[in-house]
Amino acid sequence: MKILLTGANGQLGTELQRLVPGDVQLLALSSQQLDITNAAQVQALMQQHQPAVVINAAAYTQVDKAESESERAWAVNQQGVANLVSATGANTRLLHISTDFVFDGRSQTPYATTATPNPLSVYGKSKWAGEQVLLAKAPQRSCIVRTAWLYSAGSKNFLNTMLQLLENRDSVRVVNDQRGTPTSAASLAEALWRVVQKPQVQGILHWTDAGETTWYGFACEIQRLGLKHGLLSKQVPIQPITTSEYPTPAQRPAYSVLEKEGTFAALGLRALSWQESLEKVIRQRADEQRNR
Repeated sequence: MKILLTGANGQLGTELQRLVPGDVQLLALSSQQLDITNAAQVQALMQQHQPAVVINAAAYTQVDKAESESERAWAVNQQGVANLVSATGANTRLLHISTDFVFDGRSQTPYATTATPNPLSVYGKSKWAGEQVLLAKAPQRSCIVRTAWLYSAGSKNFLNTMLQLLENRDSVRVVNDQRGTPTSAASLAEALWRVVQKPQVQGILHWTDAGETTWYGFACEIQRLGLKHGLLSKQVPIQPITTSEYPTPAQRPAYSVLEKEGTFAALGLRALSWQESLEKVIRQRADEQRNR
């Protein structure tokens, strides 16, 4: 099966390549090799390669920067999706990655795939707009997978930022009033490859690891496991703070846990707890560090 992956150099793109099944012929293109905002380039590449499936892992994901670079965020997250739809034929399946930021965070219970989005930020609004393009123009041949709080052993993300801060500072302050689910990029990649193997799956799915916590809870577990696996040399105090004590350009949902039972049933796959997934990634990072 020939599959084209956009956004190949991102943390999800990297894990998708690492975990690619043996029966897949994967053409992995970075944003430098394929700019999805360039309609002519997208058209030419799709005609040349004619993939059976396109996995769109390309996205503008800099949540705060999107507030001042809204034109770029919309170009990638909405127009880029429209370009992929236009450039692919009726037999090409589109698998698109979206986000918990399409929700406003006012819920007290996990968001179902049928919950009405109400994004608070430019990032969330542009990602929701991208979803709407697929639902309107390619509903029978697309699958949208929303995820949240993504991290991996490489790349710039909360895990690696926190490990750096915990190693280099005497104390760290972390927001404790935003709830969600940390999700390993490897866990999401495995779920996406399962979606590829099930052509009948369409519409919207939710995938994160299991359970929920706050950014503060996530940071505390990073420190515990970082010490356990030798990535950190000392324990430092982690102070819980409120969102109002750490203002950011983009407003974030206070609660963005995603309901996943329907996805688990559709894929025949269940997620590990976020703590188990985190330990796997930290162990991987520790092994890589030792082998350098």
